[in-house]
Amino acid sequence: MKITRLTTFLVPPRWLFLRIDTDAGICGWGEPIVEGRAHTVAAAVEELSDYLIGKDPRRVEDLWNVMYRGGFYRGGPILMSAIAGIDQALWDIKGKHLGVPVHELLGGPVRDRIRVYSWIGGDRPAETAKAAKAAVERGFTAVKMNGTEEMHFVDSHAKVDRVLENVHAVREAVGPHVGLGVDFHGRVHKPMAKVLMRELAPYKLMFIEEPVLSEHLDAIPELASISPAPIALGERLYTRYDFKRVLTTGGVDIIQPDPSHAGGITETRKIAAMAEAYDVALALHCPLGPIALAANLQLDAVCHNAFIQEQGLGIHYNTSNDLLDYVAQRDVFTYENGYVTIPNGPGLGIEINEDYVAERAKVGHRWRNPLWRHDDGSVAEW
Repeated sequence: MKITRLTTFLVPPRWLFLRIDTDAGICGWGEPIVEGRAHTVAAAVEELSDYLIGKDPRRVEDLWNVMYRGGFYRGGPILMSAIAGIDQALWDIKGKHLGVPVHELLGGPVRDRIRVYSWIGGDRPAETAKAAKAAVERGFTAVKMNGTEEMHFVDSHAKVDRVLENVHAVREAVGPHVGLGVDFHGRVHKPMAKVLMRELAPYKLMFIEEPVLSEHLDAIPELASISPAPIALGERLYTRYDFKRVLTTGGVDIIQPDPSHAGGITETRKIAAMAEAYDVALALHCPLGPIALAANLQLDAVCHNAFIQEQGLGIHYNTSNDLLDYVAQRDVFTYENGYVTIPNGPGLGIEINEDYVAERAKVGHRWRNPLWRHDDGSVAEW
């Protein structure tokens, strides 16, 4: 079997899909995307195709090393996301060729379903309590919210009070036993993270995500000593070598690699195994499309330390299209009692509606994340 073509599809709301064709008539799908840099990743996929056309797609590990080690420069969001989508599609082809789900090729499942959480609110949290209650009524047992707006290195306690009001309202709405994650989104610098984490302690949070940017990993042990809430991070890290520093620095309780950014199924599996050796939990990052979610679930099936899965159904970014629009069988992701079932079909376990993908690719997108500024005019972290 030989790879004959790689084709990318820029589709709304902000995704990039990839189809790899073979001379055996089997195609595989992946989702290589950096949100806000989709065109750049598509260019990287096209460049990597020089290594892949004419090669056997079943040699997944070797092709991964060719893409990663074959170029002098490596790592980073663009290259690793391009490799990630290609890797997902190669696993999809291999599973389809053998007639088994990817998780069977990775040793077989350790679970049949995994707990999921729902995003609530938007980038500027408002009416989050109502949204949280609605999510629980839909069957979710865990929710996640953005904790704060833009925040200076040292900011006012008025902003701290607004964060506490939002979190308090959500906790009151859903009760004490629904999991509640609060995402600082890297918007907070260490001086204010120390304040916020101390003040949020009474709310029994499931985790605090990205309390500071990953550039400041050396601050995590200090922050971990302040709050009883587990610390989660990792969506902006891309290789096992990035995560090696996280695990050896300590203080992180949950890692959140994204299999559409962190080198695909091949690399993320290795990252998860490293974390397990440090007794660190896995909660894969996935506010993306259906192919990404399918790849995540194949990993959740085989990673013993996976405990919950992010998913983007109904997330606030999905204004023009949503998760299920691009799959031929909309019941492939079965949500029940706060869990989603691991797909058991061949490959990634989903069937893409190729006609609809082609139709929406004619529309495309040029999504960019918001640009925020502080009240003094300086650029703020979004």
